[in-house]
Amino acid sequence: MTAFRGLLAGLLIALTVYTAITISQHGLNLLPVFFGDIAAMAWPGQFNLDFLGFLILSGLWTAWRHGFTGPGLALGLVAFFGGILFLSGYLLYLSVRTGGDIKAMMLGVHGTA
Repeated sequence: MTAFRGLLAGLLIALTVYTAITISQHGLNLLPVFFGDIAAMAWPGQFNLDFLGFLILSGLWTAWRHGFTGPGLALGLVAFFGGILFLSGYLLYLSVRTGGDIKAMMLGVHGTA
């Protein structure tokens, strides 16, 4: 669990720094670039479409983990738009909150039945 938490913390820190630098140099104009690359039908677009699938699954898993309740749906949206910036911090928080119990981390309300 220590190595996993280290990975999550490393991802969170690295992407936070990278994102801050990117925003300072290019602004917050992500969506036109993201979807423009997909529309161009080249490798950057293929990567973005693949990544979009991961974002969708991350959001659905987060909402499902909370039983599709109001707060769960809200967290699912944050997961979708936040990507690894959200997911790494969220999983790090869950790993501490659950005492490292991976079943409780992954299943949420579904692991208590």
